[in-house]
Amino acid sequence: MTPPPAGCREGLWRVESQSLIREKRVGWGAPENHGLRLLPCGVCSLSTPTGSSTVDLLIYQTLCYTYDELLGIDVDDFVLKLCGLEEFLQNKHALGSHEYIQHCRKFDIDIRLHLMKRKAVRSDLARTVNDDQSPSTLNHYIHLQERPIKQTIRPFVSLLYIAGMSLPLRFIFSCCSYEDFYLSCSLTHGGKELCSPLQTRKAHVYKYLFHLIIWDQQICFPIQVNRLPRETLLSATLYAVPIPPPGSSSETNKQRRLPEALGWVTTPLFNFRQYVHLPCPHPLGTKDIDFPASAFNVTFTSPPAAEFSPKSVSCDLCCPRLTDTDRKRLWEKRYYCHEQPGSLPLLLTSAPSWEWACLPDIYALLKQWTYMNHQDALGLLHATFPDQEVRRTAVHWIDSMSDAELLDYLPQLVQALKYECYLDSPLVRFLMKRAICDLRITHYFFWLLKDGLKDSQFSIRYQYLLAALLCCCGKGLREEFDRQCCLVNTLAKLAQQVREAAPSSRQVGAILRDGLADVKQFFSTNGSCRLPLSPSLLVKGIDCSYFNSNAVPLKLSFQNVDALGENIRVIFKCGDDLRQDMLTLQMIRIMNKIWVQEGLDMRMVIFRCFSTGRGRGMVEMIPNAETLRKIQVEHGVTGSFKDRPLADWLQKHNLTEDEYEKAVENFIYSCAGCCVATYVLGICDRHNDNIMLKTTGHMFHIDFGRFLGHAQMFGNIKRDRAPFVFTSDMAYVINGGDKPSSRFHDFVDLCCQAYNLIRKHTHLFLNLLGLMLSCGIPELSDLEDLKYVYDALRPQDSEADATTYFTRLIESSLGSVATKLNFFIHNLAQMKFTGSDTRPVLSFAPRVHTLKTSGRIRDVFLCRHEKVFSPSKGYTYIVKVQRESPCEVTYVQRTFEEFQELHNKLRLIFPSSHLPSFPSRFVIGRSRGEAMADRRKEELNGYIWHLIHSAPEVAECDLVYTFFHPLPRDEKAAGTNPAPKPADATWSRPIGKVGGEVKLSISYKNNKLFIMVMHIRGLVGDGNDPDPYVKIYLLPDPQKTTKRKTKVARKTCNPTYNEMLVYDGIPKGDLQQRELRLSVLSEESFWENILLGEVCIKLRDLDLTQEKMGWTEVPFSSL
Repeated sequence: MTPPPAGCREGLWRVESQSLIREKRVGWGAPENHGLRLLPCGVCSLSTPTGSSTVDLLIYQTLCYTYDELLGIDVDDFVLKLCGLEEFLQNKHALGSHEYIQHCRKFDIDIRLHLMKRKAVRSDLARTVNDDQSPSTLNHYIHLQERPIKQTIRPFVSLLYIAGMSLPLRFIFSCCSYEDFYLSCSLTHGGKELCSPLQTRKAHVYKYLFHLIIWDQQICFPIQVNRLPRETLLSATLYAVPIPPPGSSSETNKQRRLPEALGWVTTPLFNFRQYVHLPCPHPLGTKDIDFPASAFNVTFTSPPAAEFSPKSVSCDLCCPRLTDTDRKRLWEKRYYCHEQPGSLPLLLTSAPSWEWACLPDIYALLKQWTYMNHQDALGLLHATFPDQEVRRTAVHWIDSMSDAELLDYLPQLVQALKYECYLDSPLVRFLMKRAICDLRITHYFFWLLKDGLKDSQFSIRYQYLLAALLCCCGKGLREEFDRQCCLVNTLAKLAQQVREAAPSSRQVGAILRDGLADVKQFFSTNGSCRLPLSPSLLVKGIDCSYFNSNAVPLKLSFQNVDALGENIRVIFKCGDDLRQDMLTLQMIRIMNKIWVQEGLDMRMVIFRCFSTGRGRGMVEMIPNAETLRKIQVEHGVTGSFKDRPLADWLQKHNLTEDEYEKAVENFIYSCAGCCVATYVLGICDRHNDNIMLKTTGHMFHIDFGRFLGHAQMFGNIKRDRAPFVFTSDMAYVINGGDKPSSRFHDFVDLCCQAYNLIRKHTHLFLNLLGLMLSCGIPELSDLEDLKYVYDALRPQDSEADATTYFTRLIESSLGSVATKLNFFIHNLAQMKFTGSDTRPVLSFAPRVHTLKTSGRIRDVFLCRHEKVFSPSKGYTYIVKVQRESPCEVTYVQRTFEEFQELHNKLRLIFPSSHLPSFPSRFVIGRSRGEAMADRRKEELNGYIWHLIHSAPEVAECDLVYTFFHPLPRDEKAAGTNPAPKPADATWSRPIGKVGGEVKLSISYKNNKLFIMVMHIRGLVGDGNDPDPYVKIYLLPDPQKTTKRKTKVARKTCNPTYNEMLVYDGIPKGDLQQRELRLSVLSEESFWENILLGEVCIKLRDLDLTQEKMGWTEVPFSSL
C-alpha cells in the first residue's frame, strides 16, 4: 500500500484507498488559485495538477494511489469519464482545454470524474464487423425519410431547349380559379440577374378532356451561351390572375385581379458534368416542371489561371457596403490587398463578371491568395459565391478547424448546403468525412438535416444527405436515432395535449398522467435513450409537470443512467419555433469564447437549446436560478420600481461577506456580458420573466423570440425603448448602494472592453448570420437584418469612439423609465398565473423555518435600536427571542421595513381582524431621526407582543417563526454598536480634506492629441454630492483657446465620462513644451462653479508613441 501523503490520517486514508480500488472512482474539488486539487476523501489534498497538466498525468497519479504495483499497468488502458455524462477526457489533452473543466472552474463546482478501464467504455454506437459486411443501399434510407405533403393537383411545364436560349412552352393545368396564365423566366448567378426576366404571353384555359393551356412561344434570352457562368441558374415562375367571385364590387375586383405567383422552380443550367442538360422532373412549388433532354450538348470548360503578382501594401477594408465605383476601383487594386486575407470575399464581390473570359483573373487571385483563417473563409460559402472553384478553396481552408469549432459553426454549414449547385460537392464531402469521425458531429448533423426536411424547396437534397449519413452509421447508431425520434414524438404529443387542455383539466392532472404513461412505456420498452440536446445525456426514466404560462411548456426531470450523476432537468416546448433561440444562443456562445480567448471571462451562463422540429424543441434548465420577476415581486407587485430586491435576494443566498462579494463580482461580469450581447444581437421582448439570476450572482437571459431589433409593439409604441436592460436595481448591486461607486467604473470598463473585442470580429458574425438568411426564421430574412448587426457593431469607429458610444448607451438604459414600467405591466399580467396555494415568504430569509424545526417561542422583547450606515442610513431594532428550550435566548435585528413586510404578508393569509394593528409608516418630519426610532420601538414592541399572543394559527405560523429565526447578520446584534462606516470606505478621506483620482487615456497620432477622460473616483464634498465636470487647457495658452470640457455628471462622487477631447494640428516637437492643466469643477445653479481641484501633467514625461492609460492622483482644493 502506498503511504498516505503528509497531513492525512492513516485510518481514513486506508478506507478511501479501498474505496478507490473497489469503485475506481475519483472526486475533484473546486479549483484553488486556478489549479485543481484531488480530493480522495474530502479531507486532504493529494496533488495539485494545473489546467496545463495532461489527463494521462492525472490518471497516472490516481493509479499510483489505487494499485500497490504498477507493473503491467498501462495508463492508456484507462480513461476518465465525466460523472453524469457520457463523455470522456482525452488522455493527451490538457485538463484546462476541456469544456467541462472550464465550466466547473467558472461556477466553482466540484469536478467529479470516474476512472474506468478503456475496454469497459460503452461501444453500442460504434460500427461493427456486421455493419461492414451487411449491404447498405442509399435508396433504402431515402424512402425511410419523411417527405413533404404534396397536393394532388400537379401541373406540368415542358421546356425544350433549341438554338441559343429558346424555350417553346406548353402547360397543362387543372384549376378553374385563375385565368391569364404566363411564365416569367430569368437567368441568375449568385443572386444577380444576368439579363432582364422574360415573360410569355398570357394564355387562357382550353377545356378538352381536361384543362389545357398552350403558349407555343419561344423565350430567347439576349445573352450568348459562351458568356454564361458555369453556375448559372434558370428560374421559371408561374403567374396567373385570379377570377373574382360573382357579385363582388369593382374596387374589390381591381385589388383581386393582381397576378399571383402559383409556383416557381430553379435549376442549374449546366449539370455536374458541365453539360447543358436539364433532368426531369423538377418541383414547381408543389407542382412539377419537366425538362426533356436537348438534341445536343453544350460543354463548359474550365479556363487556366492567369498570372498574379501580389504587391505589399497596407489597406483597410472594413466596410462591406461599397458603391459600384468603389468596387471597380477595388478590383483594379486587388494586387495590393494580398496582406489582408480577410478582404478576399469583398474583392470577389467586386469582380466585374463571372463569365468564362473573366475567370482566369479570379482563379489566379484564388491560387496565390494568402491562407485565410476558417472564420473568414465562411464568407466564401454564401449564396453570393456559387463558383465551384471558390467554394472548393473555402472548404480547403475550413478543413483546418477542430471538431469543437466545427460544432460551433455546424448550423451555418448545413444551411450553406443549399447554395451548392450540385449534391456532390466539396462541402458535402467535408461534412460527411467529419461526421463519421466524431459522434457529437454525427448527432447534431443528423438533427439539423432532419430539420432541413421541412424545407419544401430543399427537402430532396437534405433527404439524400440524411440517407447518406445513415448509410455511414452503424446499426446501433441508427437505432439510437430512431429512439430519439420516437421519444421526441411522444413528448410532443403529450405537450400538445396538455397545452390544448382546459386549465381545470391540467390541475386535476389526468391528462398529464395519461400522457406520461406513454413516455414511461417508451423507457420500459427501450431501456435508455440519449437526448437530442446532447449525445452525452443518457437517460432511462422521467418525471413530468408543466409551467403555468401561455405556452404551457413541460418541465421534465430525466433520470440519469449514470448513478453518479444528477437528474437532467429539461423544458420541452411545443408550439414555439426554437430555431431562433438556437441561433441566438449560438452567437452568445461564440461571443463568450472570443472573450475567453482574449483573457476576459465574462462569466456567462451558456445553456443548451435545440429545435427537434418546426414548433418543438428542448431547453436545458439552469439550477439554482430565479427570474427577476419572482425576485422583485417578493417586495410586492411594485417591486420592479424598487432598488433593493436583487441585492437583498443575493444577500439572502450568500450569507457570509466573502460569498456575497463573490456573488456581486459574478453579477458585475455577467451583467456586462449580457448588456453587450443583447445590444449587438438586438434582443427584444426583455421583460423580467426573460431575465434570470443564479444564487451565485450570474445573470443570464432566456426566451429569444425577438431579435435583430424586431421589437414587440403596443400599437405604434415599441415595448423595448432602452438599448438594453440595465435598471437601477442592477446598478444598486454593482454600487453596493444607491450612489455610484468605483465599482461602477469597473462595470463600464468591462462593457466597453467586451464590446470592442466583439467589434474586431464583425465579419465573423455577419458571415454566420448571412449564411442563415435562407433558414426560414422570419426575423432574419434579408440584408436589412444583417445591417442592424453591422450598425450595432460600428466597425468603422475607433476603439475610443466605440467606448464613448457604449458608455452613452449604458447611461440611456439606466435612465430609462420605460423598462421598469414594462416590468410592472408584466407583473400585473402574470398575476393570473400565480397559484392560489402559493404561500408567501419573507424576502430577506433564505429558507422557511417552522415551530417544529426552531422550537416554540415563549416570549419576545424589543430591547433597543441601533443606527446603521450600510447599505443605507437608518435604524435597526434588536429583538430578544426566548424559547421554551432551557437557556435558549437569541437576538435578531430587523428594520422597520422588514416588520412591515411581515405584517403585509400575514394579511395575505389571515383576516385583518386576527392580526394586531401595525404602526403607521407615514410620519411628519424626519422619519429616520432618533426620536422617531424611539417612538417606533415602543409601537413595534407592542405589535410583536400581541402577535406572539394571538390565536395559535397566527402566532405559530411559518412566517412568524421564520421572522424570529436568527440570520448570520444577527450574530452582531448582541455586541457593541459598530462605528459608523461609509458604504464606499476605500476612497474616504478625513472630513475637511478632499481627494480623488481621475482615469485618463492619452495618445498622439497624425498631429492629433487625444485625451479620453474616463472616470473620477473618490470625490468627497461638504455633505452634498457635487455635480462634477472636467475642464482641460493645453498650456501655454494665453488666449485660452484650448479649453475642452466634458458633460456634467449629476449628484455623484464617482462620475463616469468616457469622453474624447481632441487637439488637432499639434506638431510632435511642440509636445515637449506643452502641459495639460486638468480641473475638476462642480456646477452650481445660482453661484459660481466650485473648483474642486486641478492637476498639471507635463507631456514630456509621457511616452506618447503608444497609448498611456491609468489613474492620476489629483490634489483637490478644500470646499
